[in-house]
Amino acid sequence: MDVLAIDGGNPIRPADRPLPSATDPAGRTFGPEEEAAAVRVLRSGMLSGVWGSEVPALTTQFAQLVGSPHAVACSSGTAALHLAVAAVDPDPGDEIILPPISDMGTVAPVIAQNAVPVFADVDPATGNIDPSSVAALIGPRTRAVIAVHLFGKPAAVERLRAITDRAGITLIEDCAQAYLAPVRPGEPDGPLVGTVGQLGCFSLQQYKHVTTGDGGLVTTADPELAARMRRFADKGWPRETGERAYLSFALNYRMTELVAAVAREQLRKLPGVVERRRVTAAEATKRLAGLTGLGLPADIGDHVYWYYPLLVEGLDEAGLARYAAALSAEGVPAVGGYLARPLYAEPVLREARTYGTSGYPLRDRAGYPDGLCPVAEDLVYRRLVVVPWNENYTAADVDDIAAAIAKVHAAVAP
Repeated sequence: MDVLAIDGGNPIRPADRPLPSATDPAGRTFGPEEEAAAVRVLRSGMLSGVWGSEVPALTTQFAQLVGSPHAVACSSGTAALHLAVAAVDPDPGDEIILPPISDMGTVAPVIAQNAVPVFADVDPATGNIDPSSVAALIGPRTRAVIAVHLFGKPAAVERLRAITDRAGITLIEDCAQAYLAPVRPGEPDGPLVGTVGQLGCFSLQQYKHVTTGDGGLVTTADPELAARMRRFADKGWPRETGERAYLSFALNYRMTELVAAVAREQLRKLPGVVERRRVTAAEATKRLAGLTGLGLPADIGDHVYWYYPLLVEGLDEAGLARYAAALSAEGVPAVGGYLARPLYAEPVLREARTYGTSGYPLRDRAGYPDGLCPVAEDLVYRRLVVVPWNENYTAADVDDIAAAIAKVHAAVAP
């Protein structure tokens, strides 16, 4: 057996040949188109999206691409989720159900609107929110469910929409990791993520399929929800009326013209980005199929591969950490568990570090104990290893990634 690089052996991928990464030019799709877009805005003298032309053009372009009647632009993916939660308009102390495996940006808008995050467990094969767990948690104060399409794999949003419709509550989709993912594989004209729920939230952060550094978009078929979100992103100002008025409490989450101009060029490249990720991920899966005790991405023609998730059986916490560290030492960046802990175990929630010393709206809750979502905890602490994926991987890159996973799996897995 080859000696692992972490133990002094030779790495599969030496440090002087790093894989393309979302943090360097080799792993991004920036080109002269984005440069020209930025120059165009600068030369126009108008950088504000309030009076410019790029932001409205972007929202039109994005709505058409996703297949939604309306899209609203904002300053980040977290802002997009805040717009969606604000559009739902929960009363203080109302509940919103969401999964514990995601970015804190999924949770923070709930608390910002004085609502209570309620965590549903997840599917053991995908990490996506489990509709059965959601159904069991819906109560008289539930106002919405947030479904995260984790790592590029669509959640069961059609089942969730049926559940939420019966309960008379709203379904919000967090699509930050799943651009252009089909909800019904095999139906090329079927719905994409972001169009099944009443609201679909997207991120343009540095690591996403396409990027402007930061930026966000929200889709909806409901013109009233779209109007609420535009106003919430603009201090409650109904600019369409021509009157300077502030109709409700709101913040400033406006997108700039520079961001929108770059985003428009990135969106033109998005279908190609998604297709290249899918092709190389399929090749990796073919190479890794048959490794005992290794679960590969649950792809039935719907995965768009923000990350390439692995499920390793038989590890404990120390073994999971070693598996990820050994992969990274072989030159394939990897993170064990994706998160350090489920979101409900983070200090901000466990210790109710919210509004001053009030702890509102969390202090009156029973808390978020260990064991709250056992499937999620099993994934985070013992089974899940994630490998970043990139549209610019070559066949040689995929060869090295597959070889590194096979090498580490043979040495570390039980």
